[in-house]
Amino acid sequence: MNGLNRLMMSGGLALALSTGAATLAPAAEDASGKGKDYRSFTAEGVSYGNIGDSYTADLVMYLAGNQFMVIEELIKDFQGKTPDIASIYVETIPPGQILNGQILKQGQIDGQDTAQNPDLYASVNLGHLKKLAAKGMMTDYKVYTHNRLELMVAKGNPKGIKGAEDLARDDLVQSHPNPQTEGIMKFYGSAMLKDMGLWDKLTGGKDCKGCWAVQDKVWFTERHHRDTPQRIEDGKADVGIVWTTEVQEAKAEGRAVDGVEIAAPLNQQDKVSYAIGMLNTGRNPDAAAKFLDYLATDAAQEIYASYGFVPATKDELTLKPIPK
Repeated sequence: MNGLNRLMMSGGLALALSTGAATLAPAAEDASGKGKDYRSFTAEGVSYGNIGDSYTADLVMYLAGNQFMVIEELIKDFQGKTPDIASIYVETIPPGQILNGQILKQGQIDGQDTAQNPDLYASVNLGHLKKLAAKGMMTDYKVYTHNRLELMVAKGNPKGIKGAEDLARDDLVQSHPNPQTEGIMKFYGSAMLKDMGLWDKLTGGKDCKGCWAVQDKVWFTERHHRDTPQRIEDGKADVGIVWTTEVQEAKAEGRAVDGVEIAAPLNQQDKVSYAIGMLNTGRNPDAAAKFLDYLATDAAQEIYASYGFVPATKDELTLKPIPK
């Protein structure tokens, strides 16, 4: 299903952090979609889990994970416009995990070394790019799209959830991104819950992942865009904080879920920005520059918008020095 059809179905526009374990998620493709975190694009098509391509591809990009649904359509469109770039390797996992576990030190995926010098790196936290700039590894950046928080619920919303305020209800079992490796919670979900006075109630003082934060009431996920839809479909959860784009993607896939909007400013729509920059250590600066230019085109912005992202402004799409 292409982006336009997704947009028409969903009715318009609608990442994650780690402190840096060096061994990352398995690359093998399976029913949960994990293999799609590591994709190689050539004229022959798309392959999964070929980690060695991070050392050899004509363009290597490590991108904030929660744009995973956009990548195939985006890269195929870019390939059609730049046939001289024969191979592209794209990784979409939590950006803090990439920064601390792959760029700032040698990382491994499924026992395979992964390159420390991608051509491009993107995060939902400009602070990650500032850290690279402070080390002389990155100079310029641009913001290329935005997102916002939404609640995912079971299809038909059987619990009658109306908004973020309902997260205070004691009759709901909740599934939320963990605060250790999921930037959506560390930077944005936590801010919302603290503003609402719900942080302590919903975390129970726990700082963990793949665990009950509050026993039998609030689950902290391993990877929320995979865990939360499944837990809701399995009847193990009633509601979870996700990105708007993840609700749209799940519905486009026919998952038995719906979304409940979170009113601004609680949805963090004025704060969630995806920033990208070229690493000075990358092997393919010319290809990286072409992709940065491509992100500012109407075609790229329309693809992101069709998956529920909020377009960047012309000024945001202009490269500028990373602030100190």
